[in-house]
Amino acid sequence: MTEARSPNNLLNKAVNFLEERVLPSWNETIRALRLSEKLLQQAADLGLIGACLNSIIAKAQVDPRLLGKPIKAPKLDESSEGEVDGECRPNARRKLFVLDWQSEDLTTLPLQFYEPVIKAMNLQGIPPEFVAASLCQYVKRWICSSPTGEETMSIYNSQREVIEAVERLLPREPRLLPCTLLFQMLNSALNLEASADCRNGFEIRIGRQLDQATVNDLLIPFRGYATETQYDLGCVKRILKSFYTNYTDASDFIKVADLIEELLAELAGDVDLEVTSFLALAEMSLAASTEIHASSDGIYRAIDIFLDKHRSLTELEKEEVCRLLDFQKMSPEACEHAARNERLPLRVVVQVLFTEQLKLRETVVQEVVVHSTQERFGKDGEEEAEENEGKLSRTEEELRIEIERMNSKVMELERQCGMMRKEMVHGNGGGPKLEKKGKVSMWGEIKRKFGCTSNMHDCSSQVKKKRVHPRHG
Repeated sequence: MTEARSPNNLLNKAVNFLEERVLPSWNETIRALRLSEKLLQQAADLGLIGACLNSIIAKAQVDPRLLGKPIKAPKLDESSEGEVDGECRPNARRKLFVLDWQSEDLTTLPLQFYEPVIKAMNLQGIPPEFVAASLCQYVKRWICSSPTGEETMSIYNSQREVIEAVERLLPREPRLLPCTLLFQMLNSALNLEASADCRNGFEIRIGRQLDQATVNDLLIPFRGYATETQYDLGCVKRILKSFYTNYTDASDFIKVADLIEELLAELAGDVDLEVTSFLALAEMSLAASTEIHASSDGIYRAIDIFLDKHRSLTELEKEEVCRLLDFQKMSPEACEHAARNERLPLRVVVQVLFTEQLKLRETVVQEVVVHSTQERFGKDGEEEAEENEGKLSRTEEELRIEIERMNSKVMELERQCGMMRKEMVHGNGGGPKLEKKGKVSMWGEIKRKFGCTSNMHDCSSQVKKKRVHPRHG
């Protein structure tokens, strides 16, 4: 079969056909690789596989678009018509007169051929966006869809091996793929019980571009036997840790802080979510928003939803949940809602009222200072002092009236609480002494807790004097 035996023999014809017809063509080379899988060892010994792989890599270096179009996050202003971003369009004449004008897809190769090709392309400096596009299409073909016919997986090409290989081959540059696609790959790795290195790799990649994620992306189903929650909170924590380690732009930090608040409100409606898990998520949200958010309205909204969906919580558990609230950072609308919120513990409502009172006092004092500064140069010293004294006395009177009003509201809340306790005591067969004792101790505890025993006593005394005076008159 050699030339020494006779000229133009079969072996020489096969070599010429391979060099002249197969290797110069992208499509024919890929088809030859697929066919060589049936005679893998013989093809490898003859050097056919190495020649085909080198041919594919060389062609990809010349035209990376053979690997596929780079995948970008969808935008509303993108047009689906016409040539976009240098998209490769076939020549019209070639399309009409050549049957196989469309490029053969590299992702049709089995993993044992595909992996060394992509690995070599990464080493040869093929643009990473084209490599990432090919890897994404490979995941869709071999994992997200069911291969049929000649694409049926071999014993060496299991789905778990595919997802692990894709994670290893994916270029390290960030933002090559949309965050949603990375979450899909992570979910596939979790479903297929891929190695820990594979899962951690996807989590780190997601953390580097977490500002692109949505709440639905972070709702990763929990895969296990625990019934604490239906979502994998541990995975979310690891992704957040990766983001905090790698973020560089303050605007990304703000986006992620808003994202975590939205996630907390979404998870708060889960009836299976335990108090400890909610507190852990809320503390993560606080850690993300402490330095950038001037308002705690997002945390309050999540707590309100959680208390509404978990009405069986004890008072101590409710107070433990509400300890995360920063009343100084709540907007006036949120404070007004909290003051009338029946789901909040009484102690929290009183704290909201005291906080609002302090804010009112600071506002009035600031207004007095501003008016005094503005009118300082237009009046005599004596007139200015008298006017300031009058303003301060009016301010003190307004504060005294406001404190009395707040005291009445607190006493009304205490009276309602006492009536509820009395009904509970009578329902249990107890006597009135227990109710009275509980009432006095609770009011004393409230005054002691907020350090307002003397002020509230003074205000109460003034109110009593006003009520007793007409009787003696």
